[in-house]
Amino acid sequence: MGKLFGTDGVRGLANRELTPELAFKLGKAGAYVLTKHTQGAPKILLGMDTRRSGGMLAAALTAGMCSMGADVYNAGVIPTPGVAYVVRKGYDAGVMLSASHNPFEDNGIKFFNALGYKLDDAIEDEIEELIANGLDELPRPTHAEVGVAPDDTGAMDSYVGFLVNAVGGRSFDGMKIALDCANGATGAAAAKVFARLGADTRFLHDTPDGRNINHECGSTHMESLKDFVLSNGMDIGIAFDGDGDRCLFIDSNGKLVDGDETLSICASYMREQGKLHKDTIVATVMSNLGLKLMGEKLGINILQTGVGDRYVLEEMLRGGYNIGGEQSGHIIFLDDSTTGDGILTALKLLCALHAWGKTLSQANTFMEVLPQVLVNAKVQGENKHAYADNAEIRREIEILEKRFAGEGRVLIRPSGTEPKVRVMIEGRNQAELETEAHRLAKLIESILG
Repeated sequence: MGKLFGTDGVRGLANRELTPELAFKLGKAGAYVLTKHTQGAPKILLGMDTRRSGGMLAAALTAGMCSMGADVYNAGVIPTPGVAYVVRKGYDAGVMLSASHNPFEDNGIKFFNALGYKLDDAIEDEIEELIANGLDELPRPTHAEVGVAPDDTGAMDSYVGFLVNAVGGRSFDGMKIALDCANGATGAAAAKVFARLGADTRFLHDTPDGRNINHECGSTHMESLKDFVLSNGMDIGIAFDGDGDRCLFIDSNGKLVDGDETLSICASYMREQGKLHKDTIVATVMSNLGLKLMGEKLGINILQTGVGDRYVLEEMLRGGYNIGGEQSGHIIFLDDSTTGDGILTALKLLCALHAWGKTLSQANTFMEVLPQVLVNAKVQGENKHAYADNAEIRREIEILEKRFAGEGRVLIRPSGTEPKVRVMIEGRNQAELETEAHRLAKLIESILG
């Protein structure tokens, strides 16, 4: 058995790679590992996004967890950060069914502990070891010890209340806001939140059918939101991904505002309020060089981690920092939440704009975004870490590193969730970056694809 857990849970093609059989085993092993010290019947919260395969996998997961004596409370469709929030209100663990920004045919399973944090490597390894070698040795409760599976009908309202309270009583009356919900998990929650905050809100891509999640919409496809903002004179456009743990923005001029820029705006506002812990932002190695230059100019420390929100969070917890995130729009506000939250991120940025009396384009002046090109090389899954061992690929990378030294950088890394190697080059000349990044990606594909 290969390693099950990637950087964001277990993912795969539903019913082929992520099968009901595997979901049952994950439910059984996960329930045992996460609740083995619980007194009485464990309580586990289950949420999902809008994928067609969600019901199938939820049934298998629930069966596995109930077979270990856990009571599984189904929250239905709810954003991932909603599960992370509600699990802290009396649950022993949480599970979210989602493949985030991936297409509908994929799905994923990610666990949360009782504090609302994603699992660390050691816990994931323990679950994997049980699935590989120890499931048959686990206890089999019978009679009244078998778990039950009721609904948690109050989970969504609890999460919505938390989000509304996060704005500190502000009203966004007069703002014209367009929300792209990616036909995913944020639609119902965002509608309730923004209805209570007074904004003139228009919704795009909020009619999920099980197959259209992330399809030409949401934070990975910003074109339709940009067109809507420009054609309807909106003040701001906000795009979530399928499970609602990230968001990106479009300003009133149609310009994309990414996660790095969002960090620069929100952290600057927090610093102004005396709330930026240790004057530090935690970012990743994929963050634009402009963020680092902004930090040097303004006296804000920019710490970089490996790619993945779990590594950002680990550094935030280790160092006592309270804002961090990724260029993709996955931002963690640790004073409020244990994970990235797209709706919360949108509200935090809107609060800064409201306080300053500025539009997004007026406020987005803290960092200069340097040209950056990211190209994905599609490879065989087992080969995505092999690029560093191939002499020809390594030689080309070294040539590019020397070429862009001092004026940019070259970063090559395997995807944590897909069979891809990501080629990122940063510099001053966009056309040159495009040419070199595509050339290197094709080389990697030809050798490792």
